[in-house]
Amino acid sequence: MKRFAFSRLALPALLGASIFLLIPSLAFAGWVSQTSGTTNWLYSVHFPMDASTGYAVGDGGTVLKTTNGGTNWVTQTSGTTTFLESVHFPLDAQTGYSVGGSGTILKTTNEGADWVPQTSGTTNVLNSVHFPRNDTGYAVGDGGTVLKTTNGGENWTRQTSGTTSFLLSVHFPLNASTGYAVGDTFLKTTDGGANWVGQTSPIPTLLYSVHFPADALTGYTVGHGGTILKTTDGGEAWVLQPWGATRWLYSVHFPLNASTGYVAGDLRGNILKTTDGGANWVLQTSDTTSTLFDVHFPVDALTGYAVGYNGTILKTSDGGSGVEEDRNAERGMRNAELRITPNPFGSFATLPGHEAERFSLYDVSGRKVGTYRGDRVGEGLAPGVYFIKYQEMLKQVQHDEIVRIVKVR
Repeated sequence: MKRFAFSRLALPALLGASIFLLIPSLAFAGWVSQTSGTTNWLYSVHFPMDASTGYAVGDGGTVLKTTNGGTNWVTQTSGTTTFLESVHFPLDAQTGYSVGGSGTILKTTNEGADWVPQTSGTTNVLNSVHFPRNDTGYAVGDGGTVLKTTNGGENWTRQTSGTTSFLLSVHFPLNASTGYAVGDTFLKTTDGGANWVGQTSPIPTLLYSVHFPADALTGYTVGHGGTILKTTDGGEAWVLQPWGATRWLYSVHFPLNASTGYVAGDLRGNILKTTDGGANWVLQTSDTTSTLFDVHFPVDALTGYAVGYNGTILKTSDGGSGVEEDRNAERGMRNAELRITPNPFGSFATLPGHEAERFSLYDVSGRKVGTYRGDRVGEGLAPGVYFIKYQEMLKQVQHDEIVRIVKVR
């Protein structure tokens, strides 16, 4: 994930001293606390394939896992007592990575039953890890550290970032070539990390999280002082999106596209949401006042998780609205019936129970790229983000929602 290269010591005082500024768009939200079983701070949460099986990591080498959508969280043995800042499972719930203090990199290949240390070649704090492909991944950290592996972590190679500043978040939206890293600076690569080029921010501030939802052009980053920035041209220009307060913002995530997204931070347990690409942000409430360090929506804009201070884990099943509308319940039933597995996928994906039916895929521009049987969806496509429209799945139901699927190799 990102953050506490310098702010870990400062944050407790801020938690006690901050005064929250209420915003006129305050809305009742359906964010409900889950029992984590720990009081350690949790910094990162990730659900690789669906909203059922997920992982959270944090202080003291904490690794938590749920297989039932957060009803129960089970502590896993990480083998370390150093803090873990970020967790990411690139393809499925089987193989994943976590990074943290003293250059720690852990890998599991058996759904977290065992976490094996990897040789990172650095003692710098690593704040964020992301695998755009199953075997190719990046980790960033203090001192401008950028590490890359192309063999699933057997070897990590240090890349020349051109900076000695903190790097707190890294994200490669579509493939292993074009990616972004933020922190006390702003970097972009278009050649798999061989070269990192500094980008210009409209305001000089510390940035904690960067996310490009569907392509390498439209993305968001958040940070200190309530900063929310958006680009629509791959980072050539970043535009400040004001929302009415100056809180520290630690995490940004847009689950399906560049329209609907969420931001977590030092918001007294509240979460920001936009449904119009950041033009307007609505403050959603929860049943906690804890600072939140990460927010993640696994498969759609309805079911999401947030983690934070003192072992806090929040979950929403209705996009944080606090109102479970009939159409949302109906949509959830369709999602369960039309489960796509695996997602992300390598060779092809399947739709259990709909293997003999035919479905059309669309790319991020809305162009139809092909029609596929339900047992071999996406076969032969180039890596990227694609969408299936619901009306092509359930013709007896009239609606136009979409399901997002990702091909990783």
